[in-house]
Amino acid sequence: MNWIKLLSFFMIVSMTYSCARHPVTGKRRLSFLSEKREIAMGKQYDPQVTAQFGLYDDKKMQAFITRKGQEMAKISHRSHLDFSFKVVDSPVINAFAVPGGYIYFTRGIMAHFNNEAQFAGVLGHEIGHISHQHASEQMTKQTLGQILYVGGLILSPEFRQFSQEAGQAMGLLFLSFSRSNEKESDELGVEYSSKVGYDSHEMAKFFRTLKRASEGTEAGRVPEFMSTHPDPGSRFEKVNELTDKWQAENNATNLKIGRDSYLDLIDGMVYGDDPRQGYVDNNIFYHPELKFSYSTPQGWQVINAPTQVQMAPKDGKALMVFTLTQQSTFPAAKQEAIEQHKLTPIRDLNFEVNGLPAYGMVSDQKQQAQNGQEVVVAVQTVFIKYDNKMYVFHGLCAKNDFNRFERLFDNTMNSFKKLTDQNRLNVTPHRLDIVKAKKAGTYTQAFNDYNMPTSIHKKLAILNGVNLTDRLQTGEKFKIVEKGRNYEF
Repeated sequence: MNWIKLLSFFMIVSMTYSCARHPVTGKRRLSFLSEKREIAMGKQYDPQVTAQFGLYDDKKMQAFITRKGQEMAKISHRSHLDFSFKVVDSPVINAFAVPGGYIYFTRGIMAHFNNEAQFAGVLGHEIGHISHQHASEQMTKQTLGQILYVGGLILSPEFRQFSQEAGQAMGLLFLSFSRSNEKESDELGVEYSSKVGYDSHEMAKFFRTLKRASEGTEAGRVPEFMSTHPDPGSRFEKVNELTDKWQAENNATNLKIGRDSYLDLIDGMVYGDDPRQGYVDNNIFYHPELKFSYSTPQGWQVINAPTQVQMAPKDGKALMVFTLTQQSTFPAAKQEAIEQHKLTPIRDLNFEVNGLPAYGMVSDQKQQAQNGQEVVVAVQTVFIKYDNKMYVFHGLCAKNDFNRFERLFDNTMNSFKKLTDQNRLNVTPHRLDIVKAKKAGTYTQAFNDYNMPTSIHKKLAILNGVNLTDRLQTGEKFKIVEKGRNYEF
């Protein structure tokens, strides 16, 4: 049973109403999803999320979030759940929860925390979503995959089955919560992080960092947290008010911040995109580990995930997907594609791509549009044998648009070749470097002391959660970015 059918099954059976007590309020309410089914959904989605993003390989960091997560889960309103906490290998700034107790932090958000208390506040917020069963409620209200959102890219519904790997996880990633949901989770974020001994004023400060990071390209990639967790504009003030109230009512003193210990944890962490897993430079996609390259259409957005690369123009009128097939022969790969995507081949051709054996075909794919009318999608496919692997390109567009996009598809697919440039093969990612201020002064002065380019000073200030004019003392720790080899800022 594929994931779409499985999700449909869950949503149908969830319509059998039952009455249950709310885990947080204790009030009786209609429940559309039993806890047993909620847990089953989480188990179904967890491997899909980790396959889509990959896990960040840092045992020390994984041990940290597991330890802190389980400590907080024990004092939550659903402590009986088997919670799971993971760091996924994505540069976007996000944390999200899947029904049943599965919580994920991207390495992008881990890089932007400046102390343990900020991490704990967001951790409490995500556990709060689980406690209130917000994700479960949202998943029963909407059909995932109606429109596929990939890193800000909007693709036509007709293309989504060629993007299933992204759709499975990204649908979850882009669940949006209401303001009341956010308020409830903020309240529990304050309560939970405070109960385990952290100062949740730092949680408020992190919301301000997120706001700054979303205000312009200087901050790098816009944090998806701002999409999945809508900010009404007063989160900073409200969380501070909640913190003041909780600390006063509980006579809380000596709450932890944990700045130096957290900075030590993330020292050396990969920052931004990891070029070893593929990167685009001047409209060329390079993959140093697999040793190949190919051109990408100018102006198209490129989304690189562990299981596939997606390329599309901003208007969403076409899509190219590059991935691997487990088949070892062209006939087997062709038959798999025909069956998997319900293709009707129109013409095919055996040929070579830069000296590599290849096979290509153009097919029609008939689908039913949302308005009930039949839509014909043109699909251009090229299989390429290289280094004991079978790679595949799919280019998709409406049948009527094929003449417009065929040359673009050809240019990309026929440009695939072995990568031999040592500068490209030996590329390394940027990494966080935790350093100490050489003297008292402003952050601008401190960045200059470590020869950080002026062009990234604002990004570094946001990364440190400060303004450039803020001051630090001699010996105080802060973040800079160590430039990767052969990889520009």
